[in-house]
Amino acid sequence: MFTESLSLGWQVSLVGIWLGSIILLAESLNRFARIPTEISRKIVHIGTGNVILLAWWLNIPMWIGVSASVMAGAIALLSYKYHLLPSVDGVGRHSLGTFFYAVTMGVLIAWFWSINQPAYAVIGILVMTWGDGLAAVIGERWGKHSYEVWGMTKSWEGTTTMFAVSFLICSLILLIIQGNIWQTWLIALMVGLISTTMETISKFGIDNLTVPFSAATVSFYLNYWW
Repeated sequence: MFTESLSLGWQVSLVGIWLGSIILLAESLNRFARIPTEISRKIVHIGTGNVILLAWWLNIPMWIGVSASVMAGAIALLSYKYHLLPSVDGVGRHSLGTFFYAVTMGVLIAWFWSINQPAYAVIGILVMTWGDGLAAVIGERWGKHSYEVWGMTKSWEGTTTMFAVSFLICSLILLIIQGNIWQTWLIALMVGLISTTMETISKFGIDNLTVPFSAATVSFYLNYWW
């Protein structure tokens, strides 16, 4: 197989090229095209999260994924303090969400790679990547019907997007690993509901912890029980 023919060095290189390209794109757009920081953050948020698909496809060793997450977390903390990457942490933004993002990826890779169940790490990370990311974009751009939770203003358009994307992602991954059975659809429904709830009530960037962990944990244990 193609993935088996790639050396470890090439696998690491592909992951590094993907992540570097996304950050370079976001930084360039932020610095030179003057796009809003929140837009460049979403480019990084959605773009870098998809590296988990590359890691799954290439069967990247667990230690590489965890090491990359530790490095990303350190960079995120430095950027938060010294504003090294405006596209990731804009000046005036008081959130460790990017750091939590890196922590989540490392922990989920360590957990599910170690038990040879990487698909559940993919579910958790992609629900965070696409669900949370698109919910914010849709809510900010087209959200017309707002509501408040713990002092946070949300929109029903963003919340609906979060549920729909979470359900779709979980369904697709479970269809790949186990096929079209009733558990696939019921688990995807539960993941959608719980992930949306976590995204709605989480503050200060901790949705980058609560959303992926809940999605991965719920899908894994419900599949195990059923």
